[in-house]
Amino acid sequence: MKSSFKLTTKLKPAGDQPRAIDLLTKGLESGLKHQTLLGVTGSGKTFSMANIIQNTQRPALVLAHNKTLAAQLFSEFKSLFPKNSVEYFVSYYDYYQPEAYVPKRDLYIEKEADINEDIERYRSSATQSLLSKKDVIIVASVSCIYGLGNPDDYLSLSRKINVGEEYNREKFLRHLGDMQYERSEYEFHHGMFRVRGDSIDVYTASEETAVRIDFFGNKLEKIKVINPISGEVLDSPKTYTIFPAKQYVTPYDALKTAIPIIRKDLETELKVFKDGGKVLEAQRLQQRTNYDLEMLEETGYVSGIENYSRYIENRKAGTPPSTLLDYFPEDWLLFVDESHISLPQVRGMYNG
Repeated sequence: MKSSFKLTTKLKPAGDQPRAIDLLTKGLESGLKHQTLLGVTGSGKTFSMANIIQNTQRPALVLAHNKTLAAQLFSEFKSLFPKNSVEYFVSYYDYYQPEAYVPKRDLYIEKEADINEDIERYRSSATQSLLSKKDVIIVASVSCIYGLGNPDDYLSLSRKINVGEEYNREKFLRHLGDMQYERSEYEFHHGMFRVRGDSIDVYTASEETAVRIDFFGNKLEKIKVINPISGEVLDSPKTYTIFPAKQYVTPYDALKTAIPIIRKDLETELKVFKDGGKVLEAQRLQQRTNYDLEMLEETGYVSGIENYSRYIENRKAGTPPSTLLDYFPEDWLLFVDESHISLPQVRGMYNG
């Protein structure tokens, strides 16, 4: 059954809101691509946006210019659409230092980053909702136009399981590894799984709960949604979809194709450095790239995998990577809040 947006509030449009909502809705229905709603702070623009979503029944992206405003809008839309999927998508870095090289000191500085696990969970929930539901509102910062894993690869590696069906247990465990879940018999955090006799516990990337999968031989007997700490059973669904643990995941066939091309381009770049007398730079490039390729061959993932996304996604040089926008269906709405601040921010991204 198709899910639909249901605006839940006792408030009614007032003042200029009814006319604004009606004009904007009619504009969208007539095919207008760009419309502007002007209003001072406190004039109820969020409520107007909510009514337009209700009228058009289309998934929406609400773009805010910083995390604080995004969090406020997320809270407001959550309260207005409690029965629909309202998601939060902002940068998950608490600290980020890009890689750098200081020529005078011949010093290479590795990239360093601290990732906020809660925001990472919100981001995973956002991409999963877009690929599995229609009634989705994403409140995001400019982070939504940064590179993200390919949605087709992400969806193709997802696994839907059903009670009563047969699964090769060993292949199932290997597939969890392909989805970048880490096996651990002691720790149990987001992105991990453990094996307990005939049961497999998976702590997915987007939920605060875990899922326990009970097998009898190769037959899936029960699916239980559990509290990851106490093990208390919270639900027993008949079907469940496990999405990848990371947003950058790659099918084996794509890696198999990409790695030889990366090696070939590496040889070309090494020759350029050596011909220019930059032997040390060539050595660094070769060492770093070979390490990354070994990790990709062994695990299917490496820190900084986004640097190789052009090869993995088989894109031409200079073409943009996938972003959150590619996860939306064709017919979706974009609301740019505080556009006089947000749009210059976005323009700054593609203007360098």
